[in-house]
Amino acid sequence: MTATPTVRAVETVVLDTNALMMPVELDVRLFDELERLTGRPPAALDLLVPRAVVTELDRLSAGSGAAARAARVGRDLADRCRAVETDEPYADDAVLALAAARDALVVTNDRPLRDRLCDDGVRVATVRGQDTLAET
Repeated sequence: MTATPTVRAVETVVLDTNALMMPVELDVRLFDELERLTGRPPAALDLLVPRAVVTELDRLSAGSGAAARAARVGRDLADRCRAVETDEPYADDAVLALAAARDALVVTNDRPLRDRLCDDGVRVATVRGQDTLAET
């Protein structure tokens, strides 16, 4: 007998800094990929960004070059999400705390963060192939 997957009324998704920079750095259509992955349009998702991630994007976007440009795009995308205060000042710690508290899916391509999340039983989506998200 196979178990029926749990259907969640609202899918909560936490985005980290590099997830928001993926559209520029990896040519990932982030919101389209989230819709494909979850089966829900972005408007039906609870998209969360820890305030520490917004702060990190602001810091990175102040420079010049490709990373700064990606951070500026990421900062604009963060405005389409709900910024959430956490007690954690460091972005990776804030992502982990928020995801664990909300039973959320985290989008990241940061290997050390992904490993920490997986060790804590948090669901993670990363880039697979060239420009596709997949849950690990």
